[in-house]
Amino acid sequence: MAGHVQDRWYKTETTADGKEHRVRTDRYGAGLRYRARYIGPDGTEKSKSFPDKQKRLAEKWLNETAADMARGQYTDPRAARITFRQFAEAWVATHTTEVNSREAAERRLRLHAYPYIGTRPLVSFQPGHIRTWLGELETNVPAASHRRIIFGTVSAAFSAALDDGVISKNPCKARSVQVPKGAPTRIAPWTVDQVFAVRAALPEFLRTSVDVAGGCGLRQGEVFGLSEDEVDHEGGWLSISHQLKRIRGKFVFAPPKGGKVRDVPLPPSVAAAIKAHSEKHPPTTITLPWRTPDGPPVSKSLIFSGSGGDHVRVSYFNDFMWKPALAAAGIIPEPKDGKRYASAPEHGMHALRHFYASVLLDAGENIRALSQYLGHADPGFTLRTYTHLMPSSEGRTRKAVETLYQGLRNHDHGPGTAQ
Repeated sequence: MAGHVQDRWYKTETTADGKEHRVRTDRYGAGLRYRARYIGPDGTEKSKSFPDKQKRLAEKWLNETAADMARGQYTDPRAARITFRQFAEAWVATHTTEVNSREAAERRLRLHAYPYIGTRPLVSFQPGHIRTWLGELETNVPAASHRRIIFGTVSAAFSAALDDGVISKNPCKARSVQVPKGAPTRIAPWTVDQVFAVRAALPEFLRTSVDVAGGCGLRQGEVFGLSEDEVDHEGGWLSISHQLKRIRGKFVFAPPKGGKVRDVPLPPSVAAAIKAHSEKHPPTTITLPWRTPDGPPVSKSLIFSGSGGDHVRVSYFNDFMWKPALAAAGIIPEPKDGKRYASAPEHGMHALRHFYASVLLDAGENIRALSQYLGHADPGFTLRTYTHLMPSSEGRTRKAVETLYQGLRNHDHGPGTAQ
């Protein structure tokens, strides 16, 4: 780093005989005397001013700045004026191409971060400020899983500031900062009887949606966005290339979650159910914007449609079709007179994906294949979610030994002859 300390009270002049001597400038005695100047990593000049009699301090600051640049810990002095909210608002507008994800992150920051830490300059944050904020968050957001998501968004904003050279470290990753721990969830898959009880309680024109979700592991948006061209009856596959999605109150066609376009095995029984459904309820051509409410129009011939001939309105389906079916199947209680059905997030249509996963794991399917069929970005996530449903090693041991003994019993031999 090329830098120097400028004395703004004196300047050097050359006389007629070629000798140099110092003379006072017009600024003599006014303002800060010394200005430490250097060229930053972005190629622009940076500076900081110091008062009279503090030239050594200016030189020390210049040396420390050079050392920070060499260690990769340099931060732009202008960042001292940037608050967390100013940076986070700019970051959240560009940190993902998914509109729903971007809006969710903006909402978390606006409701749970900006009121507490929004006005603090980025470079002034210490781990203690994050610990204090987490204490406030615990008071206002009871669910630890929700606090963990909020914390992750704030930490991601600080990481972006670190990558941009605005700060030298992420205060959220200090050892003394305890990441909120969500309560461990242990998925309890539905039984076959529960799946078919819910199916029977749905309106007839949507019952096959249970077969597609439970028999192929599709998400709700993928089920209600399923189009004719995605069904390969001869080859026995579903090609999941889009979903029906709601953004800012408007429905659009969009890529599957995470952009994970994939092929899923189509069991013959599910294929037969789709054929029978399509013969009775022919597919409906629906035109919606692509990806965003102002995106280009795209037409799809949907397998499932609402009672009015339009696409399925998911919120209406959940409240007035799905929950009554759950109650009829005995999965949730019937509401009292004049009351709404109780919230049951663990029994949404997503429960059919868990059922699908449990069936495949019980049949011995491997995690990597299951992860691909479910459209997970990481097989590790699939493993963490469903590991308790996998046949245990001790279970396989018992089954193997029991099979051996059963064979011996069938031949009138006792266990002692296994030698």
